[in-house]
Amino acid sequence: MSKGTVLILVGPEYEDLEVWYPKLRLEEAGYETPMAGMGDKSYSGKHGYPCAVDGHVRDYPADSLVGILAPGGWAPDKLRRDPDVLARVRQLHESGKMVATICHGPWILISAGIVRGRRLTSTVGIRDDLVNAGAHWTDEPTVVDGNIVSARVPKDLPEFGAAMVAVLGAQAGVEVATLHPHSEISQNYSDARFPAGKR
Repeated sequence: MSKGTVLILVGPEYEDLEVWYPKLRLEEAGYETPMAGMGDKSYSGKHGYPCAVDGHVRDYPADSLVGILAPGGWAPDKLRRDPDVLARVRQLHESGKMVATICHGPWILISAGIVRGRRLTSTVGIRDDLVNAGAHWTDEPTVVDGNIVSARVPKDLPEFGAAMVAVLGAQAGVEVATLHPHSEISQNYSDARFPAGKR
């Protein structure tokens, strides 16, 4: 039985590893992971790997999803211009559901207007973009700030995958400590969800 659906945003010249590793990791954990784009039937990754698209972003209502993933590559520069993409990211964020992103993916979150005051990481190439949008940028492999999960580059994918599974589990009411008893990932998510005195 599926634990829920995490929508993966894809576009032209997506970063191959940043789409396929999280997709398989999330499926392994029991989630459905449809790929959604801007209306095309397929896209090619930066390294040439083909990606068949399951539908347009607008085909997946926010209330049918438990999270959304914005991978990197050059695709985010196109996806951030699509109003349906930005609306879906905002809706999920406003409902407290997971918004995950890696590398250049935070460009989408910037355009959706959800990074001000939040702690994120990314490829160093868009550090200034995040800072100028009001985010607190940090050079760490993976950062969890409430419902937002971010990572730097493909070498950080194992930790990124574990963080997404932990955050999704916590959303569903699974104790984060059960997944990561002593981790900073667990503590950051727990602190954001349950401020002192409300746990």
